[in-house]
Amino acid sequence: MTTLEHRLAEFNSGAPPDDGQRVELLCQDQSGTYKLPFLCVWREGRWTNAKTGEAIGSAVVGWRTPKPR
Repeated sequence: MTTLEHRLAEFNSGAPPDDGQRVELLCQDQSGTYKLPFLCVWREGRWTNAKTGEAIGSAVVGWRTPKPR
């Protein structure tokens, strides 16, 4: 099982990236951490789904640029 520290080490927990930059988000709830299955952007002071523009309601604990497929 991946430890929280190991998982967090893969993500940036600092200031959000530039507005409009597509990133992967790591979120956390009472069950643990999980990566959202879609790209997100930081726009106008909040995280949103890059495709739909819907606000992210989860607790975001980190972000990273998407890994090449």
